[in-house]
Amino acid sequence: MQTFNPSGRPALIGSLPMDDHEKAAGLVLEYVPEIPLWVQLPVYREEGMVAQFLPGMPGVVTEGDKTFIDRAKPGFDEEILAFYEDYLMVGEGGLALSDSRFAMTGAEARGFSEMKRRIAELSEKPVAVKSQITGPITFATGTTDREGRAIFYDDELRDVAVKQLAMKAAWQTRELASFGKPVMVFFDEPALAGFGSSAFLTITREAVMEALNEMSRAVHAEGGLSGVHVCANTEWDLLLDSEIKVISFDAYAYFDKFMLYGPKIKSFIERGGILAVGIVPTTPAEVIEKEDVDSLFRMWEDQLARLEGLGLTKERIIERTLITPSCGTGSLPLALAVKVLDMTRGLSRKIRGL
Repeated sequence: MQTFNPSGRPALIGSLPMDDHEKAAGLVLEYVPEIPLWVQLPVYREEGMVAQFLPGMPGVVTEGDKTFIDRAKPGFDEEILAFYEDYLMVGEGGLALSDSRFAMTGAEARGFSEMKRRIAELSEKPVAVKSQITGPITFATGTTDREGRAIFYDDELRDVAVKQLAMKAAWQTRELASFGKPVMVFFDEPALAGFGSSAFLTITREAVMEALNEMSRAVHAEGGLSGVHVCANTEWDLLLDSEIKVISFDAYAYFDKFMLYGPKIKSFIERGGILAVGIVPTTPAEVIEKEDVDSLFRMWEDQLARLEGLGLTKERIIERTLITPSCGTGSLPLALAVKVLDMTRGLSRKIRGL
């Protein structure tokens, strides 16, 4: 696994409110050229959080505007068997990952292809590259069977979903590692904001940890760094105790709740973990409009002091910190999304004394 010190550099979270992948890639390279990422454009249905990573799953059926996994589909058992055969062949080297069902080469990955092409053309290469994929909890609770039951509650289908995502994350890592720079792959997990609530009462900590760690190991095996992005509050000790290497959180709205886990945060950083500090707000509009680099810098100084209070040095904290928006900007008006990007870049520069 590669080592990487982000040292307060800026990075982005996933989505932009655009309909042109080439222009979206250009915007990314304008504002975060040191750590570019491929962009998801929610305007396209095939780039939705579940739809984007469904290709390759067995039993997929679409009826009207509803897509689900159907165990009653003719040939379903054969599809499951073929899936596991492909998975094992990739693992044993009998099938190239790039030639497998796990490669993302269709309409769902236009942003990935475009960013990879643009990075290859850069005269000055980035210091790292970021990628993302829907996390296993969000994917498997957002994907349902014909009766509308989340596949997370079906042991076999949950296992298939986790392996599907793990291999797609591994494929992304391998593709981007060709640039010879550290690769971070974030698992987007908005569903973890509900972990521990009545909606997820039957989902155990062990099941969540097992799924996240399996995906993490797939990324780490390709030399990448795994991360988890949660855009609201969650039980942060679950992530701090996992094999995840980067924790991305909304530091604008939930820093106080995150700091409830102070000793575990200190341990996470001391063993090489990275905090992606989402201090630049992405909602609501009036909050974005009122903030600027100076106001966010004052907030950062307060947060930095509290992290130092855990017994960490300022230098170590900044060394292990990324500055990011609190979430993606795909649902914002473009002008506000650009302001978020601009504040992210500006705050990072001020923190680094540039």
